[in-house]
Amino acid sequence: MFLVGFMGAGKSSVGLALANRLGWPFEDLDQRIQAQEKRTIEQIFRESGEPEFRRLEHAALRDLLSGLGASRRVVALGGGAFVQPENAALLESAGLATVFLDAPPEELFRRCQQEPVDRPLRKDQEQFHRLYESRRPHYLKAGIHLETAGETVESVAACIAQGLGLQ
Repeated sequence: MFLVGFMGAGKSSVGLALANRLGWPFEDLDQRIQAQEKRTIEQIFRESGEPEFRRLEHAALRDLLSGLGASRRVVALGGGAFVQPENAALLESAGLATVFLDAPPEELFRRCQQEPVDRPLRKDQEQFHRLYESRRPHYLKAGIHLETAGETVESVAACIAQGLGLQ
């Protein structure tokens, strides 16, 4: 199962809670990329640019999917991963569940401001909102769409598990 959505949507925190609830392994695609590259996402963007990051992201997703086999896992994708047509096509061809975690852009921006993570594509609130609006139609192609505004991580995880008939 793959969690998609904009930065600050809770993909990593909900993903970890969901994996714990289901007894499945959890993986964050951005963490996989950082481990392989031995640099942070911010460093990759700064030193190599977004096109190179997207290439690395696609390769990491392809590797992850090829290693899945029949095993179940919860995977959090980076905010731009599902927007890339080649990544969405990989996930669709694999027939795996995709869940779009959504919230109003003002709440997502606020959440991002509270995190210790430096996000290369989060500049100011106006740019953030424009990027969110440009990506949202892609996220809406996910199999399930959940509003997370005002919800706890645990309640979102429970809703996903219940919605997919896993509890």
